Amino acid sequence: MKPMWKWIIGFLLVLIVACFALSAYFSRNWKPVVEEKLQELVKKSTDSLYRLTYEDLDFNVALGNVTLKNVTFRSDSIVYAQLEDQGAAPDNVYDITFKELKIKRLGIIDMVKNKVLNIKSITFEQPELVLRSKYHAYNDTIRDKQQPSLYENVRSVFEKVNVDDLQLEDLKVKYMNLDKKRSSDLELANVQIRVHDVLIDETSLSDTSRFLYTKLVEVIVPGFTYKFSDGFYQASFQEMKVNTQEQNVLLTAVSFEPQMGREAYFKKRGENRAMINFSADTLRMETLDFRKLLDFKQVIASRVQLKNGGLKIFGDKRYKKNPKNQIGQAPHQKLMRLKSLLALDSVFVENFDVVYAEMSGKFHKIGEVSFAGTSGYLANVTNDSTRLEKDKIMHVNMNTRIMNHGNMHAKFELDMLSKAGSYRYSGSVGSMSATHFNRVLTPLLNIEIGSGNIRSINYNMYATDHRSNGDFRFDYDDLKIKILDRKEKTTKRVISFLINQILINDSNPDANAVYHVGKVEHRRDPTHTFFKDMWQSLLEGIKQTAGISKEREARLTGSAEEVQSTLEQTKGKVKKTKGFFNRLFKKDKQPSD
Repeated sequence: MKPMWKWIIGFLLVLIVACFALSAYFSRNWKPVVEEKLQELVKKSTDSLYRLTYEDLDFNVALGNVTLKNVTFRSDSIVYAQLEDQGAAPDNVYDITFKELKIKRLGIIDMVKNKVLNIKSITFEQPELVLRSKYHAYNDTIRDKQQPSLYENVRSVFEKVNVDDLQLEDLKVKYMNLDKKRSSDLELANVQIRVHDVLIDETSLSDTSRFLYTKLVEVIVPGFTYKFSDGFYQASFQEMKVNTQEQNVLLTAVSFEPQMGREAYFKKRGENRAMINFSADTLRMETLDFRKLLDFKQVIASRVQLKNGGLKIFGDKRYKKNPKNQIGQAPHQKLMRLKSLLALDSVFVENFDVVYAEMSGKFHKIGEVSFAGTSGYLANVTNDSTRLEKDKIMHVNMNTRIMNHGNMHAKFELDMLSKAGSYRYSGSVGSMSATHFNRVLTPLLNIEIGSGNIRSINYNMYATDHRSNGDFRFDYDDLKIKILDRKEKTTKRVISFLINQILINDSNPDANAVYHVGKVEHRRDPTHTFFKDMWQSLLEGIKQTAGISKEREARLTGSAEEVQSTLEQTKGKVKKTKGFFNRLFKKDKQPSD
């Protein structure tokens, strides 16, 4: 038996040595074939714009493994210049480097005999990508022309290419914008990319289950901050996940905020231009059309979710405001002017705190109006004319707590196709104490609501770029107003008395059981923003339901004159009293027709 075992063992050893020798022989002889095919593939698929170089290629025929070290995939500057002269250069070029590129289970026989490239996996170690962007106007005119597909570029080399898995770990990305008119450069690090089931053949491009010839592209981008070149704002997120198979994008801890504190911001601005802070724990897009996004820069999705965040807008009246014509600047009008197509079936907002705050220019105190726990949805958010022909209205429906106490419901119907910017809005506020509004009235107007019970508010308005009209209903009782911090105590008491006894009703229905309904007919000041004009319209309704009329203001002035004759301390205060009410109710001069 021993001679037989010796013979078997000897045979196996010879066979193993022969296999290794044969593998080494074929590796040496097949290596030029692989190198040639790689170079030919790159040249064909990129129209000679890119070149592939590497320091070493290790090829194991037996296992079908290929390793390339210190790989560079760079654009050819001479070829790119020639393409620019021909008006055919792309806007974006790429330079890619890898420490190692590992290819496993390469089907060498199919590659040579059948022009079919099958690969089990490709792994890129320490990849770095530099993207250079340079705008060419001619690309805007040729974008719609039929361009050769990747398959058409490589079919002379391979009839079919299939890669099971492709992975890039710890990718570094640098974006360089060569157009000085656009925003500054940005960098990303530690990006993870996984690609599954790549198929390039005559049918894969039309396969709707694939994106860029793949079944799945998964991208994970860790913490990122981008500072805008104007020096005022920065945008950031904690993590971004992209999944083309599930067609979604998820960003966490998203923010858009100033690069500096409030005082520095307004000092640098030199004017009263609102400072904006936005944040959200979650921003998610579902059923996103990645094909349209990549090919045409169109954002088309079925659902967007914004969750757990806040929006704070801050103004500072210590700085002058440069008034500008705001006609045509409503949110829905701006949406229609976007250069890129946007089509979102619905946008859901959950648990957002919205605050408008302002520093008083006179009293140097901050007043604010807040809307806590705001939740709701926007529907038909689009500038797609084809969609808008079927339904031209963008709907907004929100619930919130005004001043964190009164339950408020607000609805908007925005006519996206209206040349006059028309829209409707309606809403209601439930019971709450009027004293909660002292957070805005006391710092900005130096007055205080001593008491007041709001039972309900309901409004229904129609507006355009130039006018607003509608009904405003305000049910309340026990309303008392106090004037604060005046040197002349007698004058303070007189003005408070005149306000409460003559100017306003302390309830609605009033003491005579008359119920006052606000019939709003408001003419817009062209310099007022969309939201300021809306507030001015509602304020007109508040004044009417509180019984404030021109006749009552005239009576107030007459009463003040009578008091002046009996109280020497009020001498010369009639003019100040009238000025006070102008400030209180923002009685701006109305523009002429």
